Amino acid sequence: MKGPEMKIITRNKLKRVFTLTVLVIVLFSGATVFSAPVKKSDGFNHRTCFGTVMGVVQNVSEKDETITLKSRNGDLTTVHLGVNTVFEVLRNLDNLVADVLVPKDNAGRIREYVKPGQLLVVQGIQQVSGQIDRFDVRQVYLTSRTPGNFVFEDDGNWWIKQISNLANEWLDDLFGEGRSYAPDHFASSYRTNLNFLGKATDDGIQECATLSRLVYGLSSAYLMTGNERYFMAARAGVEYQRQTFRILSHDGKHCFWAYGFRKFSHNSRLIIPSQNKDDLGSLPIYEQIYALAGLTQYYRISLDPSVLEDIRLTMNTFEDYYRDPALGGYYSHIADHSLRYDDPSLGSNQSRKNWNSIGDHLPAYLINLVLALDPVPQGRSDLGDFRDLCLRMLDETTSTIAGKFPDPDPSIPYVRERFHSDWTPDFKWGWQKDRGIIGHNLKIAWNLIRVANHYLNIPAKRQEAFKLFEVARKLCVNMAVYGLDRFHGGVFDIVERHPENGLPIDFPWSNTKEFWQQEQGILAYLIMHGARDLAKSPSDDWLPIAREISTFWNLFFLDRDNAGVIFRVNDMGVPVLQGDYNKKGGHAISGYHAFELNYLAHIYIRSYVKHDNGSGRSFCLYFRPTNECAQKSINVLPDFFRPGALEIVDVTVNGVSRDTKSIRDFQIPLDSADFGKTLRVTFRASKL
Repeated sequence: MKGPEMKIITRNKLKRVFTLTVLVIVLFSGATVFSAPVKKSDGFNHRTCFGTVMGVVQNVSEKDETITLKSRNGDLTTVHLGVNTVFEVLRNLDNLVADVLVPKDNAGRIREYVKPGQLLVVQGIQQVSGQIDRFDVRQVYLTSRTPGNFVFEDDGNWWIKQISNLANEWLDDLFGEGRSYAPDHFASSYRTNLNFLGKATDDGIQECATLSRLVYGLSSAYLMTGNERYFMAARAGVEYQRQTFRILSHDGKHCFWAYGFRKFSHNSRLIIPSQNKDDLGSLPIYEQIYALAGLTQYYRISLDPSVLEDIRLTMNTFEDYYRDPALGGYYSHIADHSLRYDDPSLGSNQSRKNWNSIGDHLPAYLINLVLALDPVPQGRSDLGDFRDLCLRMLDETTSTIAGKFPDPDPSIPYVRERFHSDWTPDFKWGWQKDRGIIGHNLKIAWNLIRVANHYLNIPAKRQEAFKLFEVARKLCVNMAVYGLDRFHGGVFDIVERHPENGLPIDFPWSNTKEFWQQEQGILAYLIMHGARDLAKSPSDDWLPIAREISTFWNLFFLDRDNAGVIFRVNDMGVPVLQGDYNKKGGHAISGYHAFELNYLAHIYIRSYVKHDNGSGRSFCLYFRPTNECAQKSINVLPDFFRPGALEIVDVTVNGVSRDTKSIRDFQIPLDSADFGKTLRVTFRASKL
């Protein structure tokens, strides 16, 4: 892949960059400070450092028991195996041992399981003493028992197992071991904040947006598995959200969602304005957006008309209270007392637009809603105008992202994320200032490709599709250089858009990595791989990048002890558990990103990545039209795909096969006898 050149000091040039921990002990006695004189070196200079290296095997030596890895940044690292070196195949969230490594000696294991061209992750101890620089490996992680393969691709159930374990543990943590659910279960036991073990914390707040995100996850788990437990839990969660947090306007035209619900010892209170410190006392649009995430994904499987009506009324709120009809886009906040975006009480959020207010519409609900409503469901011609509103929002939001967010200066690889009302960039806001969030850049690339796939089905929009692809391609090229950790693996978090340290990358706080940004990277590079032939000079590098991030995710972000996801790790993949980062559930983490990753990674891999024998791959999705369903068809396209990329090969209703000849545009006809039954649809990728 040819991208922007990065002049960076490599580990080969500096020998090795060490993370040094300096312990300074200062003794106080009253007002007197005692300090010891600095002594000269006694001649013994020995340094040690725990390290993680991700790279592709270049050379192996059975005799010397060494492996030479080439990392993405070009560094060559020769690592030494020892008597305590352990080989291990990547494990899923269930922590089942997938490796039965027969050779017991290192030479035999190198011969059997390590081949040139294979991606490996190794961990061990690096030591420098005088002129000696040695890396002793204690752990070798294999991506498969078969060199060159990847368990998260070859095991067709990998992501299904992962989402099932996540969903089961969330439900067990919140509600115990029951298998049926009602709104009362959520009323008594749901809480936003869970500690690292998944247990209750002292803060029992129930936030609407986090509840909806969990419903999204449960609905996605049902889509992938057809497990009745997930459907019942999602349905109960939707009912509780609508009963507890929904606020309808006096004229019945708008729907707002309260921030949260809190119980006290003698009473309870519905909290309408946000309590998040960045949004305190306001109605931020991103919380309203995520209130729709679960409702929309649940509507996709249930076709519940009352849920769709709440979605429609909430979108009326976006249009009438947050949208800027003159200059485009949506304001990030409105005041809870005036419902005005320009209310002075909003402070630094007054008359502002940002990535969340514009871009979050697409992945949170809008793309899924278009998939559910286009083509207009049979028997519901009254939904035509609403479908058209969704398509208009899709077009406007996409063009705004592609036109406003990329920096006009080609030397700046990161998008701009915050704006004033007139689209002047806001580089002074709060903690962000002029900083870039890597995950947002990747999220933009991922969603622009999704919309480009949609546009390729519309002759009048094909040229626009190529423009969107080019914006996404440039972001993926830039992030492959400036957003990825090209030595240890994974996606970085926050960087300065204009480095001031004399280096290409400047971290304002630390070089940590967060769970949700790995998701954006995996999905962005997988879908870019699927669209690679749209480029003037197609690249073969997108899939290797997706595989590297997927390896880092499955190796370091899965909490196998507690069937959860680790929020933040350091550059080496070691969990960071201080403060709010030791939570399984909180304002910034719920059953959303990890579930979304499982759902879409499964679909993208089955659709875009060839099997060893070159054949296409199939996958199933499950739907459950409610008895209250008012339409005579269901749209089942999993995501926006290019023309001819996917086909339906089988449909069953409660296990009984249905003729597929009458299916057009992924719209399956229904009759009333199908309501309340399980609809299984089998897809097959027809272009790989």
